[in-house]
Amino acid sequence: MDIIFLCILGFLLILACFDLVSGVSNDAVNFLNSAIGAKVAPFKVILGVAAVGIFLGASLSNGMMDVARNGIYNPAYFTFQEVMTICLTAVVTDIILINIFNTLGLPTSTTVSMVFELLGAAFCMAMLKSFHDPSLNMLEMLNTSKALQVIIAIFLSVAIAFFFGSVVQWITRVLFSFNYKKTLPYLAGLFGGVAITSIIYFMLIKGLQESSFVYKDWIRENTSELIWWTLGISIIVMQILHWLGVNIFKVIVLAGTLALSLAFAGNDLVNFIGVPLSGLSAYKDYIANGNGAYDTYLMGANNGPAQTPIYFLIGSGLIMVLALFFSKSAQNVIKTSVNLSRQDDGEETFGSSRIARGLVRTSSAIGGFLERIVPHKARVWIDSRFNKMELTLEQGAAFDLVRASVNLVLAGLLIAVGTSLKLPLSTTYVTFMVAMGSSLADRAWGRESAVGRLTGVMSVIGGWFVTAGAAFIIAIIIATLMHYGGFPVMVILIAVALFLLFNSHLLRRKKDDADDALFVEILTTEDPQKMWSLLSQHVRENQITLLDRVSRDYLDLTEGLFGEDLRRLKKTNHHLEEHKRAFKTMRRKETICLRQLAADEDMLERNMWFHLGANACLQMIYALERATEVSTEHVDNNFNPIPEEHRREFTPIRDQVVDYIAQVHQLISSSRMEDAKKAKGMGKALREQVKEMRKTQMKRAHKGSKENLRASMVYLNILIETNELLGNLRHLVSYSQHLLDDGGED
Repeated sequence: MDIIFLCILGFLLILACFDLVSGVSNDAVNFLNSAIGAKVAPFKVILGVAAVGIFLGASLSNGMMDVARNGIYNPAYFTFQEVMTICLTAVVTDIILINIFNTLGLPTSTTVSMVFELLGAAFCMAMLKSFHDPSLNMLEMLNTSKALQVIIAIFLSVAIAFFFGSVVQWITRVLFSFNYKKTLPYLAGLFGGVAITSIIYFMLIKGLQESSFVYKDWIRENTSELIWWTLGISIIVMQILHWLGVNIFKVIVLAGTLALSLAFAGNDLVNFIGVPLSGLSAYKDYIANGNGAYDTYLMGANNGPAQTPIYFLIGSGLIMVLALFFSKSAQNVIKTSVNLSRQDDGEETFGSSRIARGLVRTSSAIGGFLERIVPHKARVWIDSRFNKMELTLEQGAAFDLVRASVNLVLAGLLIAVGTSLKLPLSTTYVTFMVAMGSSLADRAWGRESAVGRLTGVMSVIGGWFVTAGAAFIIAIIIATLMHYGGFPVMVILIAVALFLLFNSHLLRRKKDDADDALFVEILTTEDPQKMWSLLSQHVRENQITLLDRVSRDYLDLTEGLFGEDLRRLKKTNHHLEEHKRAFKTMRRKETICLRQLAADEDMLERNMWFHLGANACLQMIYALERATEVSTEHVDNNFNPIPEEHRREFTPIRDQVVDYIAQVHQLISSSRMEDAKKAKGMGKALREQVKEMRKTQMKRAHKGSKENLRASMVYLNILIETNELLGNLRHLVSYSQHLLDDGGED
């Protein structure tokens, strides 16, 4: 029987390695965003600093392992078999959950999932035990006070991070203004000293409380003296560095990157290896003292503090560092927080939602009220500190060094406080919310961008709640199956988990290969001429993809209407919604890329042609949506079919429209648009034919019987929307000629 538990333990440890790699790939790169967004150093330098922090954080994270051992449930009430069932349930649930979320494209949190997976599994086992033995108290078995503390800490950290991110950034911006170089000579030493002292205090003094560091007791006894000495020395050093011409904000940002990476590893390592190590500890105690009584031997030993062997921590740190350097995700560091927190306005990746629009309107009303009660002189002075015309940005940066410093230092401090209190905060989302709060305080959320950015924030937060509920429910189901099914069910679920793990890995690789690599290349290109060449290619590919989709949807629409195929019409309507959403996403990406280019007269003109072309593409989709809606309603209500004579009349012109779309496709695909004039002429001729057909149909509808009036009006609608489609195709040719062909003439 022991061999089965050994196999389970081996599965847990193998999964821990996978979790370390995927955790760093998906989470740690987010903490590079402030340094990369502010362009403080070359990418490899930033990566090296983060790697040092991750390795140190992993090596010093022993204290956090108690959360997985006894923070959620009381192991003294559970047998060895039940503890192994809880651990196995947690990791199997984690694989299933990640697979589901990756498939649906929903955001998730490793911390939230780990806590609620353990809670769900322990809740199920406690409920089953109390059912068989009513004398057992479920609340005592679940360690509810600690579990509630952890849960509250996770969700409160979101609000706290956003609040402090806003407040600290607002105060810092008032001190420095956007032209921070004016104020820096007076505040360099003080600001830099406080920032560096904060980093050292929380990263070293607090971080060493649960480590095996030799001098930690001496440090704890002399904390006050160390703080004052560190502050004094830091102020002097930072002021001297400023006098020597060193940009102290870059020093702070790099130090903050080190601190944040250290905090990430120290706090999140428990999410990746805490459960497997808890199983390992239980197995060691059972082998030493259990005498083969796996179903009766209680695991009170796990109530003791974690004593994780140093080689496990060092090995975990090495795996995380290697993942950071060699993961594709780590190389493509274009993440959500940089986009949502950038200083300029623009098309927002997340679109908008009704709740976000309502919150923005409410916030605008509150802002207007505060503006009326604040004295005019004070308001003018504060506004002068937020003058974006004085903004000092590094080349290609998304925001300035002041905000990057606040993001890193504050996020590191908040995570370190949670780590020192043994609360497994969601480090990715603490960092994310600090960045959102600081961007709000910096007035980066203008009227044009606030709704989109708030929608993005709510989408991410919503993902946490979905993660919590799904993890809890799935864990209960799996724990129940394992309890009643025994070892055979455990083996089956392990096999299913392994299949999902490798299948998810293959799907992720395919997704990585299918990702918009051209978009990433544009944003990482420094040469404006090359950037424009790549952007032109991106726009061209986006347009021809849309034309392919429009052609298919137009055929499906007409065939569905004339053939009274309701299923085909509904599918077309669904496809149109997807195509519209996909095109808008690509348009937002292209808008971001356009803003990376210098705003000279030539680029302003190109910007105009780009937006006109994008509008023409969307109008084609809208025309098809209107026609599909009318046609679907007609067929769904079983009204009279379109007369056969109308079908015979329309089919030839429909085929010509499809051929015309193909010609426009071929024209835009070419590097030069020599035949643009000919294509526009063909489009004009086709429109004239459709106009004549529309006039003829209007006369028919006027003279026809009332029975066929609905069918006549639907057919007339198809002709009107076809005419609209042709008009926008001609416009697209003209706009693309100006945008993509430097030698083209209208």
